[in-house]
Amino acid sequence: MNKTLKIGIIGGGGIAGAHVKAYRELADVEIVAVADAVPGKAAQFIDFWQIPSAQAFDDYRQLLELDLDGVSICTPNVAHHRTTVDSLLAGKNVMLEKPMSVTLEEAVEMAQTAKKTGFMLNVGFQPRYDPNMKIIQDVVQSGQLGKVYYVETGGGRRRGMPGGTFISKEIAGAGAMADIGCYSLDMALNAMGYPKPLTVSAYSSNYFGTNPLYHKEASRFDVEDFGVAMIRFEDDLVLNFKISWAMHMDTLGPTLFLGTDGGLKVTPAGKGPWSGVFDGNVGSIAYFHDVRGHHTESQIPLIDHKLNLFNEKVRDFVEAVRDGKPAPIPGEQIVRNQAIIDGIIRSSLIKREVTIELPN
Repeated sequence: MNKTLKIGIIGGGGIAGAHVKAYRELADVEIVAVADAVPGKAAQFIDFWQIPSAQAFDDYRQLLELDLDGVSICTPNVAHHRTTVDSLLAGKNVMLEKPMSVTLEEAVEMAQTAKKTGFMLNVGFQPRYDPNMKIIQDVVQSGQLGKVYYVETGGGRRRGMPGGTFISKEIAGAGAMADIGCYSLDMALNAMGYPKPLTVSAYSSNYFGTNPLYHKEASRFDVEDFGVAMIRFEDDLVLNFKISWAMHMDTLGPTLFLGTDGGLKVTPAGKGPWSGVFDGNVGSIAYFHDVRGHHTESQIPLIDHKLNLFNEKVRDFVEAVRDGKPAPIPGEQIVRNQAIIDGIIRSSLIKREVTIELPN
């Protein structure tokens, strides 16, 4: 019989409810505590989700004093760094919601703390659990594209701007890039084995979010709703990144992998004004190559699945904790994702290319 894993949840917002539902699907897992900085919110969360055995705390540091096997960190973005570092130092394995942090410096400290303490820092990119993402990774890493020299990724919603904590730089740190851009970056970078970024040249704007015609909270909207960047990597690879919460266009195009021997075109799943980005399933995969001198395009059949991707990422975290395995999506890897977002923010502010400095 497996030992019951004791889990704490830090942050009592909407995404924390998804963690509760995912943990409830798993045997021998108990949510024993919830913490939220808003007085009384943790207790309200416990009542709403009917977790009577869980303790409520207004200070997450009190939660960390408990005997816990792991914590889900579901706080606003600006709190990810401090709560993660404190949780690791307290001897807890961490399931962290994306984005990893606000700045590159924060992400580096988080990853270094995980390495120093020996506890897990796992970052929640649930789109990886679509089995079709594995097909993309297998094709790119198989060598059949030859040398991949150019990648284009991102996506855009015609209308898909959130509100609340997502649109405040003081709380979220960034807008569309942190919310949905990190998913597109992870999809492309993970397929290529997370190459090391060197420089970023970027542009961002928020013409839609700050316009009352398009957003009811326009007066407090101070993050980007659109961004583009050219990122250079080691080994003469470039990535064209573009992301949008709102635009007068149906799409910003598919993700493209261009190689010397073949190319891959990937579209996201979903239809409608809130679709068009890689925050869920894959819509189609096409392979372009030459056969005996003839231009050939092959549609790669998708795996039809009924997986709840969010539940799968929580399950993977729990199994890694239970079995003493490494983090399924380690913070040490996602530092490079955060480095790009950090570079985009810096470059768009000063309107010129910036260098990315990563620790050895």
